[in-house]
Amino acid sequence: MHTAFPLTWPLHKPRTAHWKIERSGFDRRRSFATVRDELVREIERLGGKSLIISTNIPLRQDGLPYATYSRIRDFGVAIYFKREGKDMAFACDRWDRIEDNMHAITKTIDALRGVARWGTGDMMQAAFTGFTALPPPIVAGMSRTWWDVLGLGQGAGRAEIDAAYKRLASQHHPDKGGSTAAMTEINQARDEALRAA
Repeated sequence: MHTAFPLTWPLHKPRTAHWKIERSGFDRRRSFATVRDELVREIERLGGKSLIISTNIPLRQDGLPYATYSRIRDFGVAIYFKREGKDMAFACDRWDRIEDNMHAITKTIDALRGVARWGTGDMMQAAFTGFTALPPPIVAGMSRTWWDVLGLGQGAGRAEIDAAYKRLASQHHPDKGGSTAAMTEINQARDEALRAA
């Protein structure tokens, strides 16, 4: 399992409007570590590999999110993994706690595993079609590799990838005068780099 900070949201999934975020009915006593471990087990049961959990929880030196963290504004959780050779992405930001959004993803995956157990194989494939991570779009005929976008070598490590991403995001973010297209390319490059690392 790998983690990614800051949150990298799947391009094909719209964000929940801030006024629609609400308190969930999940047990609020469940710790981040407990919920994270349940998610990892669910992905393993599904046959998923190379799991990446992306949140806005700062990471410790070993790459894991801090178990306790100060209040953050964006509670979204995005996960990326491979299943049967395909890149998959799930994301949730409907609830007002990271733990609850992560638990919602876990419950969704459990339900989809139920389709596999009780449904037919074609139902399972159809159910997962919407969660397949989309390939990066080619913008204006340009197709650049992740290392070209991030300005790194192909063998770059996680720390180099994170540093390059933060530097480029601070320069090209739409809120700082950049463009959505540039940020899309930077986000996709970072996702690919983390999968390759």
